Formats: sequence, C-alpha cells, structure tokens
Amino acid sequence: MPEESVGTVGELRARLAADGARWTAVEHLADAEPLPRPSLGLDPGAELTTAAAAGTVDLRALIGRESGNPHLTRRRAAHGLLPGAAAAAARPAAVDWRGRWGWPWLTGVKDQNPCGSCWAFGAAGLVESMARIEHCVWAERSAGDVHDGLKCACGQGGDPESALDWIRANGGLADPDCWPYGVPPAGLPAARRDAWRAEYTPSWDRSGRTVRIGAPVRLGDVEQQKVWLDAVGPLTACFDVYEDFFALGSGVYHHTVGPYAGGHCVLIVGYDDAAGCWLFRNSWGTGHHVGGYGRIAYGEAGIDRWAKCGLYGTNIDPWSKRRLHAGNVYESGNGRAHRNFELVATAPDGRLRHWWREGDAPFAWTRSGEFAQDASGLPAFTGSTYNRNMESLHVTTGGRLRHWYYEQSGGAWRDGGAFGPGDAAVGSTPALIQSDYGKPGNFEAVVRTADGRLNHWWRINGAPWTWYDGGRFASGVAHYGPALVQTRSRRLELVAALEDGRMQLWWRDDANGFTWRPGEVFGAGAVSAPCLVEGQYGAADEHTAGNYELCVAVAGGRVEHWWRGNASGSGWSRGAVFGRDVLAVTGMLQGSFGFNLEVVALRTDRLLRHYWRDGSGWHEGAVIGPA
Repeated sequence: MPEESVGTVGELRARLAADGARWTAVEHLADAEPLPRPSLGLDPGAELTTAAAAGTVDLRALIGRESGNPHLTRRRAAHGLLPGAAAAAARPAAVDWRGRWGWPWLTGVKDQNPCGSCWAFGAAGLVESMARIEHCVWAERSAGDVHDGLKCACGQGGDPESALDWIRANGGLADPDCWPYGVPPAGLPAARRDAWRAEYTPSWDRSGRTVRIGAPVRLGDVEQQKVWLDAVGPLTACFDVYEDFFALGSGVYHHTVGPYAGGHCVLIVGYDDAAGCWLFRNSWGTGHHVGGYGRIAYGEAGIDRWAKCGLYGTNIDPWSKRRLHAGNVYESGNGRAHRNFELVATAPDGRLRHWWREGDAPFAWTRSGEFAQDASGLPAFTGSTYNRNMESLHVTTGGRLRHWYYEQSGGAWRDGGAFGPGDAAVGSTPALIQSDYGKPGNFEAVVRTADGRLNHWWRINGAPWTWYDGGRFASGVAHYGPALVQTRSRRLELVAALEDGRMQLWWRDDANGFTWRPGEVFGAGAVSAPCLVEGQYGAADEHTAGNYELCVAVAGGRVEHWWRGNASGSGWSRGAVFGRDVLAVTGMLQGSFGFNLEVVALRTDRLLRHYWRDGSGWHEGAVIGPA
C-alpha cells in the first residue's frame, strides 16, 4: 500500500480519481482544506478476539426461538433457526437497519470528539439498537456511562468487547440523563485534554435506569455475521484506519493513499453483497461520510480480522418505558424474555392481587401475591427507577390514596402509607407516573374527587418521602383514571371524561406557574375513565414524541380507540371500535410484541379481559381472574 501522506482534500480527490477509487471525499470539504483528523480510540494493546479464534457459533442454540418482534421471528424461520423450521429462502443480498420493514430502528448519530472513545460509542450503539429491535422501544444509552465507569481518560483507548463485559457486570448501561457523555472544557491544551477524566457519579437510581444485557456473542465467520445482521441486529467492529479514511464520503471505502493512523471501532448496521461492503455508523457526527454512515469493503483495512460482537436478550429499564403504559398493567423486565406483563386486580375484602404473564409462549396468566386491605377499586400500577420496584396506588374505602410497592431486593410488598384527600372518588382509579422532576424523578398522581374535580399530588423521591397537594382543577368530570403523561417538554397532560360524555385534555407546564389549563374537547358517549399512553407510532427517533393512544368504554359495552399525532400536530381521530360487555378500560400498554397495543378491560361479569391490536386489527385475548 502507498504510504505517502496527502495534505489536503484536493490532493486526496486527485489521487482517488487517478486510481479509479469507488469512493469520494466528503462533498462539503473544500479542496484547500487539510484532511480532517477526528479522534479514534481503539486501544493498541487491546486483546481483541480474532475472527479465527471466534470461529463459527451455534446460531440455533443462541437465537433459535421466537422473538417478540415478529419480523425477527420470520427471518429466523427463513434461516431454519426455529424448532421444526427448514431454511426456506436465501439470505437477503442486503440488510440496512436504518429503515427495515418501514420502521426506524437506530438512534441518531453521535459525536465522540475530542476523546478517543469510539469503542464506548460502538458498545452503547449496540445496546440501544438491540433494545429498540427486540422491544420496539427507543432507549437511548450513554457512552459516558461505560467510558467513565471504566475510569478512562479522554485520550485513553479501549475496545467494545471490554466495554460490553463491563456493562454486563455492572448492571447494564444507563441513559444520558442518569450519567451523560462528557468532554473536556474548551481551550484545554492537548496534553491536559487527553488526560482529562470525568468523576463518575451517576444518579443514585441508576439500577432502575439501565438496559441490562447478557454475554456478548463474538462472531468470526463472515457468513454468520450476515445471518446475524439479518435475523438479530447490528454488530460492533474494529479495523485499521489510514489517513484517507478520515475524509470518506460516499461510495465503498478501500484504502487508497496515506499512512496508518490507528485503530477505530464502529457499529455495523448492515451489508450489501452487490457492492461488496459493510454499512457502518460512525461516532464522528453527521458531518462525516453520508450523514454519519459509511460503507467499507469486505475484508478492507482489517475489518474482518477481528470478531464482531452482537447481543440478544436485552432487558429494558422502566424509565425508558415510562410513557408506554397506564392503569393496572405494565410490562416489566422480568421473565425469560424480559417482557412479562404485570397486572394488579382487586380481590375480596379490599385486597389487591398481583397477576403476571410470562413473555414467552404459552403466555398464560399466573396468580401471585396479595396485599392491601382497603382498596375500593383498581389501582394504578407501574415500575419505578428504585431498583425496578413495582409501585401501586389505589383509592381507599375512606376516600384517600394509598401507596404500596414491591421491593425487588426483599421480594415482598411494602405499605408506603396513605395520603391525599379525604374525598377521592371511591371506586375510581388514580393515575400514577414517575416524572423527570428531580433525580430520582418525582411521583405524580392525579385522582378524581367526589365533587367532580381533579386533584394533583406529588412526592419528591427522597427523605422524608412526603406527598404534597398540587391543587385542584377542572369541574364536571364524570370519570377519570389512568390517563396522565409527561411530555418531552416536561408538560403534564391528562384526559378526563366529562359529564356530557365528551373527553377533555388538560395540561400543566413550568412556564405557566404550574397551573392546570384546559385543552381540546373530543369524542362522545364515554361511560368510563379514558386510558392514555404515548406510544411509538409517529416517533421517528428517540427525541420525537409518539402518538397518543387512548381507549375508553362507551355505551353498549364497547371500547373506542382514539389517537393523536403529537409529532405531526394532527387532532384526535377515532381509530376503531372493539370489544363486548365492557364496563371500563383499566389498563393499556405498548410493549415488546412488535408495535402492538395491549388493553385490559373490566367486563360486566367483573372479569378482566385482555385485548390486543396488531397490523390486522383488534383481537380478543385471555380472560384474567376476577376483579
């Protein structure tokens, strides 16, 4: 390989043209500009697993089971990886995880500069992409959590295998708000910048804000790497960087000119056999390559010398799912597939009973423990960042609110005490969420009072664990329950059913003195409290608000589904009418089963029934014990 250096982008372009290269320099760089020098970061002393040492693996043993994502299940069946399935089709000639099956799967391109932390970004990108692919949830992760957790300086290199091993051994990888990726202050001399290291002090509820992982899979065989990309998800990869790579724009990279500059790591998000290349996402920002994504030829620059790392069986944190459920049901990280449904229903003598459903077939509901003795109706139920504890809130027979929580560390239900008004509507269900006010986030609760108003209560989640009255608002409310969401702009929004059967949105934000204000009115004929979540439809990336999804019981024992496009700004639209013999919608979620909506409804015979919606419409599911 030629070793002469090229000083400017123009010199590189001339050399690429002379050699007939299949790639071009980044278009926005002027000819007179020197070649860019973004940071790399692969530790030259890293003991990466070689492709030869990794060899082939038993894919059927690793991933030979159905996924919650139906697209993955179909691809595994096509490869003959599922029990009883024979290979039915050739591997696709190209895979690109940026937009498979009409859905976005990858978070936005990040920028590691000025630190040598490509390995941390590769590992973080793998965790968050697998969380999205396996659970259909955006779960942005912090490269700083693993980088600073390993006590690395800015200029210190590493490798994704070590990063993934640390993540597994330290309870997962946290979100950026728990611990962000930090860079040295501007203006530091280069030597001091490289030596700069952040003091690692994540928020103390980190254990409930991490995506947990199993052991990374090291894949050495190129054909198996392509099968993995098709049937599982992206891979981390490391390779040699030569000077010309810094200016890679479009096309398929192969080393053309310039000396060796160091080692680098990226996330492989696809392949293209026709072009003979891997598709990768870099961590140099969107100004490099094509929007931060590039192509590198098979075998080029040592890209296939080392094993590539994949993940499966990610376990999502409750913080990432906090807008996706409401009412008496939510999806936890429990179970073999880390996607159990957890539900609380009423039992005799004012007690509450916990039910759960395994996230793998046969999907049977199992009766678990009981707690409380004064519940007048169904509770609000959620998971919190307190070590993933389960949190329950119900209206007592005396018109107050009572908090119970399941302590994961002790394996028992604990009474969190009574608080709130003495005139909460007996038999109603309150709303309970964990907001992002404070760290750990406050609990926010809203309940209907006997005079047809709404009462907001909140608790700072730290000593002395006191609940505060946030005031009353609204009037003429006939039904209110599990319909409270905190938006990405920190607004609290809820929907209540009015006495005339219509529904109305109310909202509160910081800029307006924390005063609740009325919003749009829509619908007709509501006979119970609405159930509201912010789902994943319409959420084009991890920062975009998804659609509101609402279900409410109406006259005739039916359920109406409504939705509102939060990103598009569209108004409320009725999506469907389904169900039979329904008194009320008690819970709703969007979980790990594709982008299905899951609804729990109380029937006229006091049993609970599960309904779910996929691409073909609404379906009637299992009956779950008495409520």
